[in-house]
Amino acid sequence: MRSGRTWLTLLVLLAACSTGGPRALTVGQSEAEALKLMGQPTNRYTMPGGGTRLEFATGPMGRETWMVDLGPDGRVLAADQVLDVINFRAVQPGMTREELLRTLGRPGETRSGGRQGGQVWSYRYPNNDCLWFQVSLDDAGRVVSGTFGNDPRCDIRVR
Repeated sequence: MRSGRTWLTLLVLLAACSTGGPRALTVGQSEAEALKLMGQPTNRYTMPGGGTRLEFATGPMGRETWMVDLGPDGRVLAADQVLDVINFRAVQPGMTREELLRTLGRPGETRSGGRQGGQVWSYRYPNNDCLWFQVSLDDAGRVVSGTFGNDPRCDIRVR
């Protein structure tokens, strides 16, 4: 019986430690209320139609980025964790750097594109396969391609 209680305690602790996002955030709250719950955003983006998107990134090693959309009236319209396959599929060749930032937020890592020029932006995301999503941008800041790859922090080094 004691082992069952230990497992239950462990599960409760794990549930408490998982971020799960802005649970207390609800549609209709003011920006001030959202900031009180979420803290300061890592970035702000102007959205078509006059709204604002607030970015709450957990990078560079974090695997979640929450976007909170505010209407023109400054009230919460939606809150979503955007580092997922659905949003990665929205990344299309020709997107501007600004559109990419509004879609996925800041990357966990950036590096030069090597001989091809430009940059490669890498996004860690919740998955069980130790993958990350990488976006290649050209020198003009436009998306060339997006692909899934192995996250190098998962490489096993044998000595």
